[in-house]
Formats: sequence, C-alpha cells, structure tokens
Amino acid sequence: MLTVIFLFTMTIQDFDIQVATAQHVDYAQHICDEMAESAKARGTGIAQRSPEYVANKMLEGKAVIALHKDGTWAGFCYIETWSHGDFVANSGLIVSPEFRKVGLAKAIKHKIFELSRTKYPEAKLFGLTTGLAVMKINSELGYEPVTYSELTQDEEFWKGCRSCVNYDILTSKERKNCMCTAMLFDPVEKQKQSEDKLEKITHKANLFQRIESVIKSFGQSLES
Repeated sequence: MLTVIFLFTMTIQDFDIQVATAQHVDYAQHICDEMAESAKARGTGIAQRSPEYVANKMLEGKAVIALHKDGTWAGFCYIETWSHGDFVANSGLIVSPEFRKVGLAKAIKHKIFELSRTKYPEAKLFGLTTGLAVMKINSELGYEPVTYSELTQDEEFWKGCRSCVNYDILTSKERKNCMCTAMLFDPVEKQKQSEDKLEKITHKANLFQRIESVIKSFGQSLES
C-alpha cells in the first residue's frame, strides 16, 4: 500500500502582521511568558514587562502583533518613547518558537519601524541588542552602530536593564558600553545623507550635460 505524505511549508504569507488593538489584549500573558522563556534560553537579559504593560501598549496603538492564519499568536513587538519623545525604541521583539525561520522577525521589525516613523517622525530610533539577526535587520532599516553616549540618557530607560544578567557589567563600565550593540536611526542625519546624495547625482548629471554640449558644439564646428 502506497502512503502519500504531504509536506506543507509555511511562508510569510501565512501570517497577518498588524497594529495591535484591544481585541488582542488576551495574548498579553502568553507574550510575556514567551519573552521570559526566550531570554532564559539565550542566557541574556531583557527588560521585564508585565501583561498589563503589554496590554496597555496594544490599547495605545503602540504595538505590532503577528497571527497565523488559523488565529494562533506568532509574534510581537512594541514601541517605547524616552527623553520626552526625542528617542523611540522598538522593544520586546519576540517570535513564537513554532513559527521561527520563516522571516517573521524581519517582517515585524519592518512593520513596527513604519509605525514608529509615522507616530514619531522626528524621533531618533534606537536599540540595544546582542542578536546578530536583529543587528542585520536594523542595518537594512538604516540603523547604524553608535556609542552608548548617543542613546537616550533617560534614567527610566536604563532602569529597565536592571533585570538583565549583564547589568553589573553595564554599571561597572559607567554605562559606556556592555554586551549589547547600540544602534541608532537618526532621521535628520538620514535626510542630510539623502540630500547630499541627490546633490552629487545632480552635479554629475549637470557635468555630463556640459560635456555632451561641448562635444556637440565641437562636432558642429567640424561640419562647418
């Protein structure tokens, strides 16, 4: 008797990645549990958040949630603001173990980045991470490695590091560096880079135009 086995491969199209709302607050406890388990498995720290805190982010429209097409929770990330809104962090990125390796983390990061830029267009976006995959995604979004001194100096942000296993390292180095890599997206600097690039392109185009004009004039003079 021939047995036929069908293998179904999940793709990013199997998920709905959306801004979280009140209808998603029931997922808050599960999200917090998964964050804690993930941090424990990696042997690194994460700022601990309560289910109430996570639920409030959903109610404020400052979070992104990913759901599988069957309704199962798949991933999450939320926005935090510091220094009176001058700095924004996309925090708590987590993907359910059963849905990893399909590009969900990248898709969630892109979605929360877009939401952050819409809500806080003038703010600097920053992050602290030990994960190479997150660093790569951040780089693709335009983040650049920076020193800790370029991040928010808001004491409330740094208090969140107290639950990290590396907190003693951070304090011993007077918050100048730690195990995490600091990355920053500065909209003002990005705008300046875009303007400089456009200026160079325009200059080059004008130069080619002048050269073409000289060559054309030279050709006309030979004909006459």
